[in-house]
Amino acid sequence: MRATAVHHVSINVADVDAAVSFYVGTLGLTRRDDRPDLGIGGAWLDAGAQQVHLIEAPVPPDRGQHFALLVDDLDAVVAELRDEGVAVGDATPIGTSRQAFVRDPSGNSVELHQAG
Repeated sequence: MRATAVHHVSINVADVDAAVSFYVGTLGLTRRDDRPDLGIGGAWLDAGAQQVHLIEAPVPPDRGQHFALLVDDLDAVVAELRDEGVAVGDATPIGTSRQAFVRDPSGNSVELHQAG
């Protein structure tokens, strides 16, 4: 087997509307309208060519799990988020790249990643 890409990540959120507002309104993802009826609340979002699936379910304890959104200019993104009142960590180097972290309304950790 050889995977060709990451198609989507799925995360649990306590409040779908608050999560959609954050991921779409704050982080700039776009909402999809092809989510199947799974019998539970949720939303499918696009992040470029990949997807983030929000599932209304209990959020697991933070054990370091996260996903990363690729950004072109991390300093500009951090400044923009802070101007909007969003708590975001300082940009730090990771190899030749840089990263900063933010939490969604349910407490999930999201990495903002600028490739080196």
